[in-house]
Amino acid sequence: MKELINDENIELIKKLLVIIGDDPTRPGLIDTPKRVLKAYKEYFSGYNQNPIEILNTQFSQEEYEVDSMIICRNIEFYSTCEHHMAPFTGYAHVAYLPKPGSKVVGLSKLARLVDVFAKRLQIQEKLTSQIANTLFEALEPAGVGVVIKARHFCMCSRGVNKQDSEMITSKLIGEFKTNSSTRAEFLKLVGCI
Repeated sequence: MKELINDENIELIKKLLVIIGDDPTRPGLIDTPKRVLKAYKEYFSGYNQNPIEILNTQFSQEEYEVDSMIICRNIEFYSTCEHHMAPFTGYAHVAYLPKPGSKVVGLSKLARLVDVFAKRLQIQEKLTSQIANTLFEALEPAGVGVVIKARHFCMCSRGVNKQDSEMITSKLIGEFKTNSSTRAEFLKLVGCI
């Protein structure tokens, strides 16, 4: 990503402040364009990261055999809806079922994978699929399961104004999709049934 904080972009944010009805020269807004651009650099840092590279550090199952699913629950994330550029926040539950003798990744890599895709303009359905498909591609496990629960500010702070609404999406691949007992175990462990 090119450097965001530059004179051209500062002028664009000032124009945005005018569009919404404020005065970019008033004292409280003088440094706002720079702060907004600095925040955008963090909010959308996922564009500068390769999700496959995050999963490159893998560990062999040497003196042990992982023969059950690995789950990281309640991975908190913050994202931005691509339709209204409003935030949506929630929790991702990510699981995979290693094949015998295959490699595994450190737990933090699952959280980092969620963040790479969440820190882009996004819709929840796509976010769920991207996490699952990338994990399946990188690790080649017997299966992957991803469930995301989120609140969308485009729905709770505007439009229909439904503050308690929650959207749930899932993506199941391999054993999580084809084996009903694996699927049921996963959904039970992440609190969906």
